[in-house]
Amino acid sequence: MAIKPRVFKASIQIADMNRHYYQDHLLTIAQHPSETDERMMVRLLAFTLNASDNLSFADSISDQNCADLWERDHNEQIGLWISVGLPDEKLIRKAAIRSERVVIYSYGGRVADLWWNKLNIAEYDNVNVFNISEEESAALAALCARGMKISATIQEDDILITNESTTLNIHVQKLK
Repeated sequence: MAIKPRVFKASIQIADMNRHYYQDHLLTIAQHPSETDERMMVRLLAFTLNASDNLSFADSISDQNCADLWERDHNEQIGLWISVGLPDEKLIRKAAIRSERVVIYSYGGRVADLWWNKLNIAEYDNVNVFNISEEESAALAALCARGMKISATIQEDDILITNESTTLNIHVQKLK
């Protein structure tokens, strides 16, 4: 019998000054048994930074060849493909061809730096890569709870994340 994913509920208030997007979202997030709290919270941050009415968590959280989040139109065409972590270069190329825009959020400190230095995706103009520092992704993981109430204020490259007891200022570094 397979181990079932843990289910988290998140209520997020988003004030994105960059995109003039102000919305509340009630999300149900499935965490695969092999997924860490840190990775799941970076997925939640990725949702927050790209939130829209059509953005959703991908269908299969255990499929490494799929986006973590995506925005699809009524014809199932992928407008936005979001990957979290350190995706394989082959997957990035596949995503760049299949979708209008690709956004990658890497984290993990030195391992993420090594991954970035080996990556060869300069020819893909529709791919953007961002990095979250090891300290900030760990602090984000500490906010993980089965029922989360989070407020996010986004202005330029800085994100202010608050819950009932904690305030985090996260800086997302643009690599590409």
